[in-house]
Amino acid sequence: MTIRNDDDRRFADLLHHRSARLEQGDPITPPLVSAATYHLPRADVGGYVYGRTTMPTWDEVEAQMAVLEGAPCVSFPSGMAAISAALMAAVVPGRRVVLPSDGYYTVRLFAEQFLKGFGVPVDYVPTLAMGQADFTGAGIVYLETPSNPGLEVCDIAAVAARAHAAGAVVIVDNTTMTAVLQRPLDLGADLVVAADTKAPGGHSDVLFGHVAGRDAAVMARVRDWRKLSGAVPGSFEAWLVHRGMETLELRLSRMCASAQVVAERLAAHPKVRAVRYPGLPDDPSHAVTVRQARGFGFLIGMTLDSADQAEAFLAACPYLARATSFGATHSAGERRARWGDAVPEGFIRLSIGVEPVEALWDGIAEALAVV
Repeated sequence: MTIRNDDDRRFADLLHHRSARLEQGDPITPPLVSAATYHLPRADVGGYVYGRTTMPTWDEVEAQMAVLEGAPCVSFPSGMAAISAALMAAVVPGRRVVLPSDGYYTVRLFAEQFLKGFGVPVDYVPTLAMGQADFTGAGIVYLETPSNPGLEVCDIAAVAARAHAAGAVVIVDNTTMTAVLQRPLDLGADLVVAADTKAPGGHSDVLFGHVAGRDAAVMARVRDWRKLSGAVPGSFEAWLVHRGMETLELRLSRMCASAQVVAERLAAHPKVRAVRYPGLPDDPSHAVTVRQARGFGFLIGMTLDSADQAEAFLAACPYLARATSFGATHSAGERRARWGDAVPEGFIRLSIGVEPVEALWDGIAEALAVV
């Protein structure tokens, strides 16, 4: 058997990760096991013990994710649960945490309301400045690249090398790209966090997240945090994400191809003031993305002249869900300044879905015509 490349093998293995364990008559898809308690006449012979420790359906989705990440994974009930677990597992008393000032704002809220309250120094650095930042005294360097929502990109390998030289652990939020398009662990990151609520789940019907890493001691702390904090996912949610993951590579292929078409057309449209998409050759993020990723993603940043124009566009487009999330089968749009992100008032984050691209573009063009 000849496999074209490692990515193809990984995507095929993801679909068949249960095969070697199947016995005669076993279901091909993992069963949904919702038990919280298990038959436990003895406590010294292994097996499932209690639902806060582990569940069969968690095991299945974590095994599936591990194929994609190339590393052990621990699942959580949301992306923020995964992020907070990674931070708490890696934080070092007295050593500062460096966070992106232009990344997902809830991470900054967690740092301000909890990490600082525990006496942990926190510094904020723009994504584009991470390559030159001073990491002296840092215990954690946290990256989000491309950043959400600005789509700024930093060189993960270069930043990780500098952070490690300063003795810091590198955590990368890979939600916007997923391990299909970008593998931060291969580029030097110590931990990857992601909100599987987005593209892996893919259908806007589940909250989920995971942490991946190759250092057994750090991952043991992540797993202990889940057990001791009780931040555990439900079995049904794990089952839904497992189902979504089986079409992830296929969905992303269409979403990214459509995003390229839409971004190019938006960039040429007279009513659009600015477009950010790493797949555009003149985008500031293009060169680094080419080096460290296998695609440009499905998120587009477009800027209209005003908040009123942006809201009118979103109201007029028939194929954009007005939702504060991304990565689903349906395309979505949101004016991000309403949450306080440091973007122009007319900035819209577009998440391109799996609609036929010409129909999607017709809807976007019709909406632009009325603003």
